[in-house]
Amino acid sequence: MLNRSCLAGTQKTTTELLILIDCMLNADTLLTSYRLMMTAKLMADLYEANRPITKYVHSTSRGHEAIQIATGLQLLPCDFVSPYYRDDSLMLACGFTPYELMLQLLAKADDPFSGGRSYYCHPSSRDRNKPGIIHQSSATGMQVIPTTGIAQGLQYLEQTQSTLLRKGEQGENPIVICSLGDNSVTEGEVSEAFQFAVLKQLPIIYLVQDNEWGISVSAKEARAMNAYEYALGFKGLHRLQCNGSDFEESYQTMEEAISFVRNERMPVLVRASVPLLGHHTSGVRREFYRSKDDLVKHGEDDPLPKLIARLVDAGINDEQIKEIESSAEQAVKEAFDQACKAAEPDVSTVTHHVFAPTPVTEETGTRKPANGEKIILVDAALHAIEEIMHEHEECLLYGQDVGRRLGGVFREAATLAEKFGDERVFNTAIQEAYIIGSTIGLSAVGLKPIVEVQFADYIYPGLNQLVTEISKSCYLSNGKFPISMILRVPIGAYGGGGPYHSGSVESTLLTIKGIKVCYPSNAADMKGLMKAAYYDPNPVVMLEHKGLYWSKVPGTEDAKTIEPSKDYILPLGKANIVLYADEAKRNNGESVCVITYGMGVYWAKAAAAKMPGQVEIVDLRTLYPLDEALIFERVQKHGKCLVLTEEQLNNSFTQALAYRISKACFQHLDAPVEAMGALDLPAVPINIALEAAMLPTADKVAERIQSLLNY
Repeated sequence: MLNRSCLAGTQKTTTELLILIDCMLNADTLLTSYRLMMTAKLMADLYEANRPITKYVHSTSRGHEAIQIATGLQLLPCDFVSPYYRDDSLMLACGFTPYELMLQLLAKADDPFSGGRSYYCHPSSRDRNKPGIIHQSSATGMQVIPTTGIAQGLQYLEQTQSTLLRKGEQGENPIVICSLGDNSVTEGEVSEAFQFAVLKQLPIIYLVQDNEWGISVSAKEARAMNAYEYALGFKGLHRLQCNGSDFEESYQTMEEAISFVRNERMPVLVRASVPLLGHHTSGVRREFYRSKDDLVKHGEDDPLPKLIARLVDAGINDEQIKEIESSAEQAVKEAFDQACKAAEPDVSTVTHHVFAPTPVTEETGTRKPANGEKIILVDAALHAIEEIMHEHEECLLYGQDVGRRLGGVFREAATLAEKFGDERVFNTAIQEAYIIGSTIGLSAVGLKPIVEVQFADYIYPGLNQLVTEISKSCYLSNGKFPISMILRVPIGAYGGGGPYHSGSVESTLLTIKGIKVCYPSNAADMKGLMKAAYYDPNPVVMLEHKGLYWSKVPGTEDAKTIEPSKDYILPLGKANIVLYADEAKRNNGESVCVITYGMGVYWAKAAAAKMPGQVEIVDLRTLYPLDEALIFERVQKHGKCLVLTEEQLNNSFTQALAYRISKACFQHLDAPVEAMGALDLPAVPINIALEAAMLPTADKVAERIQSLLNY
């Protein structure tokens, strides 16, 4: 075992550290590693020889086997690991079988990771006898934030001595390993993760496998420094590097790193230099972009002959070596034959696991308690979260400026840090990607994060995590890893907020399948939906119109409501009729149904006051899931419909909804379904008059309703 004090000195190399090793690896470990390495090679060779069968794109670990096996052999079931797309040797070393890996290679029904939905070596696992693996995507570097989120979650569980924390059989602390290629370290989101890991001193190892290629881009073309050099810029990120093609050196380096993180609870980066012996993927073959000289150079560093030489030095005879090779070859062939015969997925399951089932299906609790007091919308959200945090220790709240000093730029988290402590309510850096993506890791260890971005306009840096990781996790993990989180987003325009604090983003969000989107228009709905979102095991985005927060905008007094009771829950996907039209006018064809949400509810109310009894208003409350049954029922009764939004109209959610209404209600319509929204400008101008010119107003809405009534 290496002296851990050596690791704290970041300038020491692995070669210097190896001088301190007391003993070499034993023969059993060497034989196990050889069996795994030979298995991985034989699998790669078999895939290459059967390209018509292994038709789905894949990559293998050829050249990377030594560092991967050295890592996997030292992990415990209480640990977490995020392999990347060429880490099949790591998977074998963690205990997964060739057959299991091949089921995913061939996209079979019994693929234990994704049920035939994702690529080879894109695992996810909750097997209690192996390290945990959250959903892994193909977007290189994007796994670093979610995996750092696991370490963040483990640290919180340790700090609070939570029963959710799972340790090893001998009481070992769990660690997290995130595997990535060196070229992916140039991704900006990787630096966000590094920054958070060193700031909070999280128990994570970043294992960087450096083969000097990023598809056809060489290291010389793509980066100014390698990962070991880059890590020096993150104060507190301890560093090691090794020859990742040498099994023994790799094992000893990872032994040091794992021991250090398991005991000292600090982050480490390990850079392992490795050859790339296989193709980038089966679809991007090495001969497309690599020279013969480069292939020869990499081939000279093949880890397999090096390990065989080490076996011979350890006194293992040729017969033993050949026996391992022969048995591995037979096992790989049998596994492949069995995988080829395995059943294909049932196509009827293609829509399964988009979401995990939610327990909240009915409205419960008291919406209007006797002697209740009115509350503004921003306080309804605050009170809902406070009540949740009192009842659920696994609930955390974090984001920019939500901590003790400010409590959010809209005071939407005021007093929460004082009440629940800085471990549960805290500020982050300006890192929207980390804020959003880290919720994946926290959710994986049993926590429920509520996070915020300051304004809807600033959600875009976090969309990568929302789209690539969060929305796909439940579906591509075959239901194993739904992401239980709430993302709060102040949204909308009023009073000269300007072009970067007034935007509407609901149409962008609604193109993302696998997330739910709420948009409450009043305090009671806000509180009820926030509670439902918390108990929903899926990702929920809560769009909160800042113009409704305090009901300061003229005409929005009704956003204040009696505060519902503590037990009030409003299920997602239930729209509400906030204003009924006169039945006689409706029967005479003198009414219009307005479908809207958010600020649109108040524009519609003001417009309806000018034509009493002729306007019915349906408040959607949630945009996904959408209450189509109520929408279609009410439109069919009226025959005329206006779909109203604050968002720019062209190519919007509102236009799409208008089409769906037209199709579903065609035989009942007396006029074309109208859609109304803001002008199609790239941003909301700061000047109040220009802002008003861009947005719908009560007068503009009234004019449009009147034209429908006159149709």
